[in-house]
Parts: sequence; C-alpha cells; structure tokens
Amino acid sequence: MKILVTGGAGFIGSNVADAYVAAGHEVAIVDNLTTGKKENLNPKAKFYDVDVRDTRLLEVVAEFAPDIINHHAAQIDVRKSVSDPIYNAQVNEIGTLNLLDAAIKCKVKKIIFSSTGGALYGEVSKKSGADENHPQEPISPYAITKRAVEMYLYAYWKLYGLNFTVLRYGNVYGPRQDPLGEAGVIAIFCGKMLKGEPPTIFGDGNQLRDYVYVGDVAEANLIALEKGDNQIFNIGTGKGVSVNELFGCLKEIMKFEKEAIYAPARAGELFRSVLNAKKIKKELGWKPKVKIKKGLKLTLKWYE
Repeated sequence: MKILVTGGAGFIGSNVADAYVAAGHEVAIVDNLTTGKKENLNPKAKFYDVDVRDTRLLEVVAEFAPDIINHHAAQIDVRKSVSDPIYNAQVNEIGTLNLLDAAIKCKVKKIIFSSTGGALYGEVSKKSGADENHPQEPISPYAITKRAVEMYLYAYWKLYGLNFTVLRYGNVYGPRQDPLGEAGVIAIFCGKMLKGEPPTIFGDGNQLRDYVYVGDVAEANLIALEKGDNQIFNIGTGKGVSVNELFGCLKEIMKFEKEAIYAPARAGELFRSVLNAKKIKKELGWKPKVKIKKGLKLTLKWYE
C-alpha cells in the first residue's frame, strides 16, 4: 500500500511512518521541518519538504499517488493557538482543506486524521473516562480546529466519498518527543532530570492525564489502514496518572535524589482528562500494551 504521512518528521508522525515502513508499505513524508526534525525521517521513505498550506502539495500528492493519507501535520502548541489563533487556523484548517482538495483530485481512498481527546472533551468527571460521545467543550483554538477538521472529513465523505478514520489521542509520550518548549510533561521531566535539575510541578500535582505510549499509537494507525472507515475512535488507556505519580516513578527509575519544585497552578489547566477507549478495543481489536512504568523506561533509554 502507498501511504503519504504529513508531519512524518515530527514526534508521533515519525513513529507512525516507521511502523508503516516496517509493515512493508511504501511511504512518503510531507513535512516543512518547522517542528519536525530531519533525523526523525525514515531513510526508506520518500521525503517532500513542503508545507501543507503550499499549492505545491497537489503536485506532491499527484506524483506519489497514495492510496491513503495519514494526516499528522499540525500546529500543536495550545498556548501558541491562544496567542496566534489566525496562524493556528491557517495551518490546521486551511492546510487540511488544501490536503483534502488534493486528495479528491488525486482519487485518494482514505484519510487517517490525528485529533485530540484531552483538549476536546474538557474536564472529565466520569470514572470510566470520556467516550466518543462525551460533550465536547474545546476552549483553545487548537482544539476548535481539530474538531473543525473532523467535521470537514465527515462532509467530504458525504460529498465526495472520501473515507476517513479519526483517532482522538490522549497524552502521547515516548521516544522523539521534544523536551524543549511546548511538549508533554514526561518529555520535560526527562529532559530536566537527566541534567540533574529538579522539574517544576504546577499546582498540587494531583492533576490526572491519560498517558498513552507512542508505539501503541502507531499500532492504532496501522489498524486504521484496513478498518474503522468513517468513524471516530479514542486512543487512550482509560487510566489517569497524576503528575506526582509520574515524578515518583521517574525518580525511582533514575534513582534521582532531588525533590520537585512546586509552582502555582496554570490558568485554564484541566484537572482530570481520561479517555474511554472501549470502542476501538471492541470494534478494531486495539488496546494499549505498554504500561506507564515500562513506557517511562523506554522513553528514558531513548533520551539517554
């Protein structure tokens, strides 16, 4: 199968591209290397240094002629989306519409789209976690654009017969996540602690997140090549892990002796974000395999 991965030089996209190559597929990557890194590119994949907003994207899709497009390219910084919502919309919405236009013209069969669970559902009080029908309360321009793209995909399926699968991710972590700038707390903690510096915990550290290992996320993207047409699925573990627990686990693994620094909670931060991923387990047979302690060890090994 021929698969075009947008954002394939980024953290999650590169892991997905690697999984596709390992499974024997022919892969091409589109990335403008704004946040993606050349060293993340799979050497067996064809690489196009193109922005998804660029009109040249149509030429790329026409030349490679993919069966499926896996769309990971995005503006992913929630804080940047708040400070510059126009740029956020240009990349996440206009860029996606440019891609969809190319997909229709080049007769692509399906789009697999990486969406967000955590930012979309808002505060989750249900013990079982937010399922796909949980009320959506996006309060950041980032989350709004992700939801908008989901709606465009539905419309393009109805209008043009372009199939899609939406994967709503929990808090993805693992090798290649950038510990600098806007990144997941695990990447930031690893980066700090490996330098012997104590990490900062904002608030009391009891905030709960659904941390899912990037290898498990890549597996879901593999399954979505053949299954899950025109549906939305959560990708998570269904279990909340607190920031304090994360730090305690890393401290134990690394034999780190310093204590974390506590700072005031950040405005607008969710207290509990946990996803219910029973639908994808039941319908597609996917379930997370890597538990948090093993995932942290694998992540640390990569950073070292």
